[in-house]
Amino acid sequence: MRDFFCTINLDQEEVFRTQVVEKSSSPYFGEEFYFEIPRTFQWLSFYIYDKSVLQKDLRIGKVAIKKEDLCNYTGKENWFMLQPVDSNSEVQGKVHLELKLNELITDNGSVCQQLVVHIKECHGLPLINGQNCDPYATVSLVGPSRNDQKKTKVKKKTSNPQFNETFYFEVTRSSSYTKKSQFQVEEEDIEKLEVRVDLWNNGNLVQDIFLGEIKVPVKVLRNDSFQAWYLLQPRENGNKSSKTDDLGSLRLNICYTEDCVLPSEYYVSLRNLLLKSSDVQPISASAAYILCEVCRDKYDAVLPLVRLLLHHHKLVPFVAAVAELDLKDTQEANTVFRGNSLATRCVDEMMKIVGKHYLKVTLKAVIDEICESPKPCEIDPIKLREGDNAEINMENLRYYVDKVFREIVRSSISCPTLMCDVFYSLRHLAAKRFPNDPHVQYSAVSSFVFLRFFAVAVVSPHTFHLRPHHPDAQTSRTLTLISKAIQTLGSWGSLTKSKLSSFKETFMCEFFKTFQEDKFTESVKKFLDDVSSTESKEPSGLSEPVHLKEGEMYKRAQGRTRIGKKNFKKRWFCLTSREFTYHKQQDKEPIFTIPIKNILAVEKLDESSFNKKNMFQVLHGEKPLYIQANNCVEASEWIEALCRVTRCNQKRLNFYHPSAFLNGSWLCCKATIENTVGCARCTADVPADTQIEIDGDRETERIYSLFTINMSKLQKLEEACGSIAVYQGPRKEPDDYSNFTIEDSVATFHTLKQIIDIVEKLNESHEKYQKKRSSSAKYGSEENPIVGKVS
Repeated sequence: MRDFFCTINLDQEEVFRTQVVEKSSSPYFGEEFYFEIPRTFQWLSFYIYDKSVLQKDLRIGKVAIKKEDLCNYTGKENWFMLQPVDSNSEVQGKVHLELKLNELITDNGSVCQQLVVHIKECHGLPLINGQNCDPYATVSLVGPSRNDQKKTKVKKKTSNPQFNETFYFEVTRSSSYTKKSQFQVEEEDIEKLEVRVDLWNNGNLVQDIFLGEIKVPVKVLRNDSFQAWYLLQPRENGNKSSKTDDLGSLRLNICYTEDCVLPSEYYVSLRNLLLKSSDVQPISASAAYILCEVCRDKYDAVLPLVRLLLHHHKLVPFVAAVAELDLKDTQEANTVFRGNSLATRCVDEMMKIVGKHYLKVTLKAVIDEICESPKPCEIDPIKLREGDNAEINMENLRYYVDKVFREIVRSSISCPTLMCDVFYSLRHLAAKRFPNDPHVQYSAVSSFVFLRFFAVAVVSPHTFHLRPHHPDAQTSRTLTLISKAIQTLGSWGSLTKSKLSSFKETFMCEFFKTFQEDKFTESVKKFLDDVSSTESKEPSGLSEPVHLKEGEMYKRAQGRTRIGKKNFKKRWFCLTSREFTYHKQQDKEPIFTIPIKNILAVEKLDESSFNKKNMFQVLHGEKPLYIQANNCVEASEWIEALCRVTRCNQKRLNFYHPSAFLNGSWLCCKATIENTVGCARCTADVPADTQIEIDGDRETERIYSLFTINMSKLQKLEEACGSIAVYQGPRKEPDDYSNFTIEDSVATFHTLKQIIDIVEKLNESHEKYQKKRSSSAKYGSEENPIVGKVS
């Protein structure tokens, strides 16, 4: 029985780490991680570690999936056998080569060929023991009877080495094709020659570490010159072992999407068709509704659809329309919005996107108290530890539940207006559907705000960014019990005596007998009235700064003299809608503050400045603030968040220096004046939305892709609509859309025809782009200009 955790890696770069599951041989992690991929990669890898307190954590095994193979597993749950971690297979990065064959005339007059290998640079080599490596390359011409090898110089402390070295190899071939050369190379062997480039980390006093290799057959060069980026590959004998069965297996659910986003004008027709969905009668004939019905997994469609409708302020009427349709099939008032329908999924997704700040101002302080000063709260007699007092534990739990509940019912002033508008619609639709039930208007709202929002955030604060780290096992159990209590307290009418007997756990039933029913019921009622009202909020609710992002990173020391030591220190960074600060520790007073209005630009920083990866700079009038994130995903997210919140600043810079000012000059342009104008143009403006970071074109492209995947269903549905309208034929075909009810065949047919026509036109545009890209591609593994995301 050991303590395990799992990491997610892009090649060798860790981008996520799960909580530690203690004392288990079959750990269940149950965690989700969604992220945008900011760079090219070859492998999506998952490493299982045995946590060690006194020494380095032990890597037990890994699952490594090639980027090209991710589509085979997307959307499906799979068991993967763990493979041994072999240094020969741990590679990442790419190398830039120029290869050329020259013809030469030898002293005896015969025509020979000379191979020229120009190794220019590498990019994205892995960190070694958390530090940039000291790479060098060996360049070899390999064949059945030869192995000529040459070596570059070692480049110190860099993951993006600039080699710029050229090597020459004689490939001897007689002009008569009959004589043997002075190198004794047979003519038929020349077809088997290949160029091999191996990357190594210079170990100095220890063994050099293999970083990857590439092989290029000489025959593909012919008499031409090729220049391209080549992705580094593992050794052929890497990651092979006969003991893989001993390592166990890992269950994963991967959803990988890779989209080619065209310019905005290409999406006008599809975007407009989706945005007018709420105006279509009936709603089941709208493009948005049809999208969610034809997708096998509704979540694939709901996420981009909700984001797009949010971005264009069209979500509330659409949710109201699908909720009304949902209520038609609801027979009992106590089951209102308890299922997993299109309406409930849309509201869930909306709350996750717009409710982040609301959760933070409401729950963060009390969650911090529970996690940092935990009190024993276990009330299950079976799980009580030796020496625990059940009565004291119940008092502790009651204290926490009271505090969390009090913070929630007092928080209505902070509830986002969009959430209030949605709750208002749901409340009145439920009351209209069940006019004889006075409580249904409240249960319609509480089923979302308590059960699907606050209770979920309490049990999983890390997922909702309320805590930077996972709570320990005991604190997780406490949060689970609090979450159960909040669900019950918030569920309208659940505190009546008849409901107490319905608890699955007897100990929870006993716990709830201590609550004053009238007091809690009235508090819930008032809170639900407030958050489902469309009346404007008091100004005090708007004066609070919006918390956008926070986390640990490293910053370079500022303001010291040239003699002083310039080092990097770990700090806690916090970004709000008003200021960007860093602190020695979380929840401590800031030691440095930059008002948002003073930020002039936010840009990446070249690795060459300090020989460190994942760095960016915040330009704010004084010396630039240089920051190093923990990985490429985190760096990309911080840059994007900072750019969005500063997009309207009047004094934003047009030019910046991509490198640092060191030893009296800028490393990028060699200018010697520190306050000189930058030498590179600042990146383009980002979409204008601070709290809801949405790329409308990206979401529309995702929806187009979903329509394309399900084109056969759309066409069969179109045929069925035509059959109903003309011949009154069958309304559905069991294999394709057995759950799809065609309310209005004419309106549905009209929408389907528009969707199919628009998708076909977009197909043509994508084909033209793909042809253009493929015609400009050169030999080698070039970096593709495609946006990818993994969740």
